[in-house]
Amino acid sequence: MKYLTMRSAVSSVLVLAWLLLLGPGREAARAQTPIRLDSAEAQSLRRHPRLRQAEREIEEQRALKRGSFAPANPDFLFSAPTGEMWAPGVVQTIDLPNVYRRQRQVAQAGVSLAERNREVSRATVLRDTRLAYLNLQFAEAQVRQLTYQDSLFRALRLATERLFAAGEVTSLQRISTDAEARQVTVQLQQATEDQRAAQRRLGLLLGRPDEALATSTDLRRSGPELAQAGGTLLGSLPAADSAALVRSPTLAAAQQNVALSQSGISLVRARRTPALTLGYQNQAFENSQIKYRFQFGVSVPIWFWTYRSQLQAATARSQAAGYQLQTQRLELGTQYQQALADTRKFSASLGYYEQTGVPQSRAIISQSQRLFKAGEISYLVLIQSLNQAFTIQNTYLTTIRDYRQALIELNYLRGE
Repeated sequence: MKYLTMRSAVSSVLVLAWLLLLGPGREAARAQTPIRLDSAEAQSLRRHPRLRQAEREIEEQRALKRGSFAPANPDFLFSAPTGEMWAPGVVQTIDLPNVYRRQRQVAQAGVSLAERNREVSRATVLRDTRLAYLNLQFAEAQVRQLTYQDSLFRALRLATERLFAAGEVTSLQRISTDAEARQVTVQLQQATEDQRAAQRRLGLLLGRPDEALATSTDLRRSGPELAQAGGTLLGSLPAADSAALVRSPTLAAAQQNVALSQSGISLVRARRTPALTLGYQNQAFENSQIKYRFQFGVSVPIWFWTYRSQLQAATARSQAAGYQLQTQRLELGTQYQQALADTRKFSASLGYYEQTGVPQSRAIISQSQRLFKAGEISYLVLIQSLNQAFTIQNTYLTTIRDYRQALIELNYLRGE
């Protein structure tokens, strides 16, 4: 009679837990705004201030390029060559064509660097958006999982209170169920706050910080597709880091910075050459038939230490850019190897949970309920079995999240 009463209580517990799971979930769905990942990426690329800043920097460099032909300002003079009267004149200094050509090359290199930096910003915004979307997916999946656990354990706690009042369970069983139920409730509260924070984070990236955003795909259901896509990617990656990172926007920006610094050296060397001076002034007496005459001259760069210092500075700048490129390659290679190792590690873990862990957790839940109803296991064993199954399922969610994070980082480093 005792086990019959407990089996009846457990049956009512499962029905109550299902109703509790459906009720809050529907209300939350009505209050949220679903969004797809591709839509989130498009909105972040359109609204993120980092990309607007990159566009303005490109405009700045293009404007500087248009002004790369920049001769010195003319000198308007008043002189009295004969001592009888003052007469106006003008003198213009013009560099050799090679100087202006080098200035244009430097300006073009600046435009190219700004464009490379825009690609870095674009890749960074996409990575941040994908990670924020993934974190929201994970938070939603955790809330769903813990909502079910919380509903189940709250119903079990109510059933245990009734059974304890009837003298059919011990005080230890009552305390253990209450402790489990309260622990799951606290975890659910934490997961709910994490979900709000993830919504806020994604909303800030999309320019919609006050909306309660929701993802369009359940993270748990993406496991099989993720395992297939990750396996295909791992099979297509080149063995060498240099080949894998050839499309990295960060590396391309560092290479362009080297090109800009080298063009700066060429410009300094071009400026060490003489310049032409043209003038048009009054150089005659007042009764002379031709008063104004042209004059020609050469501007000689005799202050050699100035040009030598500028060349040393430009050379040092170029060498620093070269070392920065080497450092960038080293750091990207290290990050790539770490992301590749994480991808392989979580790929193996996901394979285990897909093939073994999750099916076993479902079997544990169904068999523990069946064995308890048949009176073959105790109430505490039922609780322990459910906790073990829920731990497996929560770890499965964490593995999916970590695997996706590794793939996002790997694709970011590869320029994908």
